[in-house]
Amino acid sequence: MEMVPLSSLNYAVHVILDASARVQLDYEHINSFEMKKLKFLNLVFSVTFVLLMVNGFAQGTRTEKDLLGEKQISNDAYYGVQTARALENFQVSGVPTKFYPDYVRAYAMVKLAAARANADVGRMSKDKLALIEKGCQAIIDGKYHDQFLVDMYNGGAGTSANMNANEVIANVALEMGGKKKGQYDIVEPHDDLNMGQSTNDVYPTAIHVALILHNDKVMKEAKDLSAAFHKIGDKYSKVLKMGRTEGQDAVPMTVGQEFHGFGNQIDAAIDALKKSEEYLYEENMGATAIGTGITASPGYAEKCATRLAEITGKPMHLSKDLIAATSSMQAFVMYSAGLKNLAVTLSKISSDLIFLCSGPRTGIFEINLPALQPGSSIMPGKVNPVMPELMNQICYKVIGNDFTVTIASRDGLLQLNAYEPVVAVAIMESQGLLFKTLPLFRKQCIEGITVNDKVLQNYMERSVGIVTALNPVLGYDKTTELAKEALQSGKGILQLIREKKLLTEQQIKDLLDPVKLTSPTGPTKLREE
Repeated sequence: MEMVPLSSLNYAVHVILDASARVQLDYEHINSFEMKKLKFLNLVFSVTFVLLMVNGFAQGTRTEKDLLGEKQISNDAYYGVQTARALENFQVSGVPTKFYPDYVRAYAMVKLAAARANADVGRMSKDKLALIEKGCQAIIDGKYHDQFLVDMYNGGAGTSANMNANEVIANVALEMGGKKKGQYDIVEPHDDLNMGQSTNDVYPTAIHVALILHNDKVMKEAKDLSAAFHKIGDKYSKVLKMGRTEGQDAVPMTVGQEFHGFGNQIDAAIDALKKSEEYLYEENMGATAIGTGITASPGYAEKCATRLAEITGKPMHLSKDLIAATSSMQAFVMYSAGLKNLAVTLSKISSDLIFLCSGPRTGIFEINLPALQPGSSIMPGKVNPVMPELMNQICYKVIGNDFTVTIASRDGLLQLNAYEPVVAVAIMESQGLLFKTLPLFRKQCIEGITVNDKVLQNYMERSVGIVTALNPVLGYDKTTELAKEALQSGKGILQLIREKKLLTEQQIKDLLDPVKLTSPTGPTKLREE
């Protein structure tokens, strides 16, 4: 801690004594009891003021300057003047860069790759590289994330976020090298951390890396959810139920087939999401401002791609056209579409679960979801399907975010899209929401699902839909007559078959064989008793 200047403490004491005297003069007419209270409050104020002054002077500041002039930066801060200006200009969402740890790590990875590439082409000294490597690695390891404070919504196509990374890494590197923050003659945010770079290649590449890092986590949770559906499918593989199309009775199936179907839909969405990730592997480091590579050294771009692949463990590669890559947002559009596809799938399944558990007395009530909380402040005994409802809401948000990505990607002008920040916000929010909600949906809903066997059996016996299985045996015309009579009389198909003695009990039992009812080996011939 720095020593507090004596003159500063004297000044603080002088201010406090002067304020105290003024309070006493202004309130001489107040009675003694009230005066004692005022004096006590004044004392508390004075002590607090002194402590704040002392703490402020003890921390101290350093002077940094940029295009707009000088600015005082707290010595505790690892960021610098351009970050400080961004903190003044972009107090918007309250969501800073540090809210997404993988995003912070991505900046450190990109800056580390750039520094090593610059050293590879002979532009950066080994000593300077060693300092920058230490700073980047510390951030990759999860340290100093609290210094990445720029709001996710910011103007300038991400310049503030890039400079936040440059300044923090520079000052961390300096301090780890035994130097003081702000000694930019040794490691400089622009000349060293931004060497051969521009926000226009760093910013999109960092977002690509961040999304790739987090996609692994989202897919893992989605796979665990799918496995939970498949487990339910295995558990109820032989339990018959009526399938439905357009909300109407269709043909028999098993509960197992239905839940394996849910799981396989999620599996397909995961596969599509993985394929969409491949668009993020293409990066434009070395493009600098618009893709021409101005200020970058020959060979740097290729080296940077190689280094970034090594650091991330992903097949990162340089775009074949850096001007196109700097202007286009195709990778974000494609990856966001993958998230949307997963959301659409999850929302459809959630709505199906809500329908299947509707009731308990006047719905179809085929399955039970875990009862998590009372469902109404006025209706006693009501329990709602809160987790599928939550999942639906998250999916709606992801779908909406995808539309934001679409519009922002469309409206960028010429060689740069200035709306990349809102694209980053939208996709990272979608990832974050899915990552947090998928395990909740699995643990608090899917894993606890049970079926209502008696309800399913009743529907099977009463449903007209089972008549389709009789087509090969009785013929279409006869089964149509049975269906019509069943609907008019309210009787079940099996009841009519027994009354009309169309089939024996053994044949009915054979008819209801789950294998024959739910597979292409349907009842072309029924055994005689």
